[in-house]
Amino acid sequence: MRLAVWQGASPACDLDLALGQTERALQAAAALGADALVMPEIWWPGYNQPDIAKHAQAQGGALHQALSDLCTKAGCAVVFGYAEDVAGQTCNSAFVIGAQGQDLAHYRKIQLFGPREAALYAPGDAYATFDLAGAKVAVLICYDVEFAPHVAALSAAGVTVILAPTANMVPFDHVTRYTVPAMAANHGVTIAYANYCGTEGDLTYAGGSLIVGPHGEVLAQAGLHPALLIADIPAREAARLSTQTRDLRRI
Repeated sequence: MRLAVWQGASPACDLDLALGQTERALQAAAALGADALVMPEIWWPGYNQPDIAKHAQAQGGALHQALSDLCTKAGCAVVFGYAEDVAGQTCNSAFVIGAQGQDLAHYRKIQLFGPREAALYAPGDAYATFDLAGAKVAVLICYDVEFAPHVAALSAAGVTVILAPTANMVPFDHVTRYTVPAMAANHGVTIAYANYCGTEGDLTYAGGSLIVGPHGEVLAQAGLHPALLIADIPAREAARLSTQTRDLRRI
C-alpha cells in the first residue's frame, strides 16, 4: 500500500478552496501511485471556524457527490474530514470514498477534545473499517488516536492501517513526536496522521503530519508548512511486533 497525507492551512469556509486543494492533492497523490489520501480534520469548513453548525453537510449530499467525482477523476481514494449535519445535530465526521467514487466508510469522532468540541458536536459510538489494497483499514479522528484502548481494539479486530485526520495545535506537538509513533509500535499498525499548518483564529497548528509504519518507524513527516507526504507501507515483521497484549499481567 502507498499512502498520501495532505497538510495545509484551513480553507476558512471557502468551499472552492477546500475542494480545490483536495483535487490538486488527489491528482498529485494518484500520479505518484497512492492508494488513498488523508485530509485534515473538519477540512470543511475548517476546524476553528465560527458557526460550524451552519456549514455542516448531510451525509450523501452535495459535498459527498463532489468528493466522489474528484476521486473518480483522479483514481485515488480520500479520507475527508467534515462537519456533518445529523438531524439537526452536528458530528465531527469523515467520509472515505474509493478510487471509483464509491463509498468505503463513514466515521464519527468518538473522543471529543475539550469544552469547545463537546459543545459543538455529538460524539460517535462506533468504529468504521474497510478494505483497501488488501489491508483492513480504519479511521480515527485526532484525539481518538491518543487513546490506547481504541487503537488496541482495532488492532485486535485485524486492522493494520489507521487513517487519521487531525487538527493538532500548539502546544501539543508531543503527539506527532511521540504519541503517534508509540501507538503504531505498541499495536503493530500503520498510522497516517494529517494535520493543519499555520494559524486559524486563536489557534496555531503544530503541523508535523506524518506516516508511521507498524514498528513505530517514521516513514514521512512534514514540518510547519503545506506539504504532501507519500510513503510506501512496509510489511509487518512478526519478530518485531509488540507482544504487550499477550504478555500483560493484570494485578
